[in-house]
Order: sequence, then C-alpha cells, then structure tokens
Amino acid sequence: MSGKLYLVGTPIGNLGDFSPRAADALREADFIAAEDTRVTLKLLNHFGIRKPMVSYFEHNKYASGAKIFERILAGETCALVTDAGMPAISDPGEELVRLCAEGGVEVLTVPGPSALISALALSALPTGRFCFEGFLSTANKSRREHLESLRSERRTMIFYEAPHKLMRTLEDMKNTFGPERRISLCRELTKLHEQTLRTDLAGAIEHFTQFPPKGEFVLVIEGAPEAGSGFSLDEAAALAERYRAEGLSRKAACKKAAAETGFSANELYDASLNE
Repeated sequence: MSGKLYLVGTPIGNLGDFSPRAADALREADFIAAEDTRVTLKLLNHFGIRKPMVSYFEHNKYASGAKIFERILAGETCALVTDAGMPAISDPGEELVRLCAEGGVEVLTVPGPSALISALALSALPTGRFCFEGFLSTANKSRREHLESLRSERRTMIFYEAPHKLMRTLEDMKNTFGPERRISLCRELTKLHEQTLRTDLAGAIEHFTQFPPKGEFVLVIEGAPEAGSGFSLDEAAALAERYRAEGLSRKAACKKAAAETGFSANELYDASLNE
C-alpha cells in the first residue's frame, strides 16, 4: 500500500505563523522533502522536530522527484516544504504533485502562509478577480512579451520579483501599462521591516530610485480599465475639474478621474491646461 504526499505550508517570515497541524504533519511524516535542508532544519529545530530530510529543488526535481515517488509507492509518507510559503505555487513542487497524481498517490494539503494572497489583501486594489503571474523572465525580450500579453488584462495582477531586478521590471511595466497604473509593492511580509507601498508605476520608480530596493517583493497591479466606460474626453475632463474644485491638486484630480473613466491621467492633464 502506497504512502501519501503532504504539501505543508511554512512561514514566509514569522515562525509564529506555523500552524500546530503543520508541525504535526512534519512530525508524523516518514521523511521531509525540502527546498533547502539548511533552511528547513532551522524550522525543525525551533519546533523540536527531528526527521530525515531529502533535497528537492528546481535543479534536481526530476531525479530527486523520482526517488521520492518510489519511496511513497513503497509505503512511506512524505511532507513537502519550501523555504517559505506553500509548496507547488511558482515552485518545482508542482512537478512532484503531478507525478503523484498521475501515479495514483494521494496528495493532501496542510495550508499555510501565502505571500501572494497576503499582498493582495494588503494592496487596497480590487480582490474579486485576480491572476498570479509569478516571476518574470530575466531575459528582456521574454519579460516584455509576457507583460505585453497582459496589456488588456482587467483582473488585478500579482507578480513576484527580486530586488536586483525590480527597477527593470517597473520600467517595463510603466512602458506597457502606463505610468498612472496603480501598484502595491509589498516586501518583507510578516517580518520586522514589513512594508507596503501603494502608488502608481511612475511613483514606484521615483521611490526606489531614491531608496534602493531590498528584500523580495510581491507586486500587485490593478487591471486595465474597462473598455467603453461611457465617458467622453470632455466629460472626463469635467470630472477632473470637479475634483480640483473639491481641493485636489491638478495632478491628483486627473489621476482620480482617469481611474474612473479609462482615460490616461496625461490626457486629462493636457485637457485641463487647454481650457
């Protein structure tokens, strides 16, 4: 009789988020498959768990995955963990899940912290419909093609990004989606220096030009405005003027009216100057 595969969510920064059920799953498993055994060992030591581990990560997922699968078929239960968050989400664990599913092995989940869901909740952007796009390619052409395919995406979009790639990504996003597109940037989630910056793409570039990015980021970007909003340019400009009369600056009024009408803030700003 074959064993089982448990997908066990681990903390994304704060060990206090590790659930009692997750700790029990690691204690009860015959062995643990870990992205980085050194990172997982710190988690195990913190909770007083002693369990044999095997390495399972992007560059050995096929060879190691086959061995893990054979052990499960032989009756052992494996707990799969990543360094942080849920296994198999933008993670090589999806290959092991596929292998088990196709081989008739039962796969169970022990839910845990998720950076993408946490960042979405913090973003103050629409959460009813969203898409997760993971990491963008490091190759300029592939990254730009990926973003171009999302130009008309109306759902809120979520990306992961490393600090050394952030500025290039933001520049490409600005060129694709426009400088006024709203974005929420989350870093160091659940850690001591957790930060959420809510701005637009132009503002994000300005901020991180002044303050070099540190830590891993989750980027949450609003979707494209709905086509055919029903506003003419004159009506949209009039709405911007109304917001100015309420006390907003010209720039802020145009940005707010742009978000409601589908016109760009630049168009409305130019229109207001020509009055």
